[in-house]
Amino acid sequence: IEPASDDVILAQMRRQAQVAIEKADVIVFLTDMRCGVTADDYEVASMLQKSGKPVILAVNKCDGIGEPPPEFYEFYNLGMGDPFPVSALHGHGSGDLLDEIFKYFPKEDTPEYDEEYIKVAVIGKPNVGKSSLINRIAGEERAIVSDIAGTTRDATDTIIENEDGKYVFIDTAGIRRKSKITEKIEHYSVLRAYMAVDRADVCVIVIDALVGFTDQDSKVAGYAHEQGKACIIVVNKWDAVEGKETNTMELQRRGYAECFSFMGYAPIIFISAQTGYNVNKLMQLIRDVDAQNGARVPTGVLNEMLARATAKVQPPSDKGKRLKVFYVTQISTRPPTFVCFVNQKALFHFSYQRYLENQIRAVFGLTGTPIRITIRQKGDKEDM
Repeated sequence: IEPASDDVILAQMRRQAQVAIEKADVIVFLTDMRCGVTADDYEVASMLQKSGKPVILAVNKCDGIGEPPPEFYEFYNLGMGDPFPVSALHGHGSGDLLDEIFKYFPKEDTPEYDEEYIKVAVIGKPNVGKSSLINRIAGEERAIVSDIAGTTRDATDTIIENEDGKYVFIDTAGIRRKSKITEKIEHYSVLRAYMAVDRADVCVIVIDALVGFTDQDSKVAGYAHEQGKACIIVVNKWDAVEGKETNTMELQRRGYAECFSFMGYAPIIFISAQTGYNVNKLMQLIRDVDAQNGARVPTGVLNEMLARATAKVQPPSDKGKRLKVFYVTQISTRPPTFVCFVNQKALFHFSYQRYLENQIRAVFGLTGTPIRITIRQKGDKEDM
């Protein structure tokens, strides 16, 4: 916190810190023994005291063992009670500090998020408007927003409950090409972004309408697709696109669909986080694709569909032998995963697998989620 700075990033950090103070159960005020008590320390201390929250004063860089140096006692002047000498470098004093923090924790442990919450990872390259989108949905400034790329360094959670449902939005650091990753902190930011995808139910892949599709967008989306997540392609900053005509959006939609052809199931929506255009529709899409990703289809209904599909388009044959699909069953969700039991795997051509996948999507409304189909041959040990 820089109380008096006019810097854009520092000013927004100060506002975000204020939000954190309001949400916190306990606050650790970290100071620097080598610098001593500064004017800014007094201002921050005053701000924290006004919050009414329990505040623990920690004095860092007390690297020696034994009694703290005389300079340490200067921090009593802040009026925050007994300071805790700690050394982040060597770990000294961390146990005592954690014990003090723990005293203020809520008595009852509650699960982080129950099943009612849809976990949404907002991913994409730096500076495409991920944090702006979350702020728009939340209706408050929960994430730092700046034109400077790389502002978000970590994956942060924003819980939103409204008439539409319960959500956890995970704002992730922008994912750059590996050749662009030079700072160690940015390397770990990217790792945390991938971890956010892993724990999400839905991935919102944000693209800058002013920049358009790039190879890096396909890599970001490809990771979410490989993890079997329900995905939505969000083209942000649509309000800033100049020269729009009646069919501009449809032409661009076709272009993006071609670029993301490997995940043709993902709906494409054009929005503006700045003005709020189509953000409500995005929320509806999130609910829809999440429901599809977790859908389960009864085996009996599946095989009725299979009978109609094979009657409509006969399975392929080779050298007098025809593929027989005995039955199909769903073995898991997120993503919906099906097993087809056949007479010979070799006869199950990719094109016919795609045909059956499209039939499953069309009949059961699974148009917004990846689908996995596994082929097993009669007599395989896996079937025993």
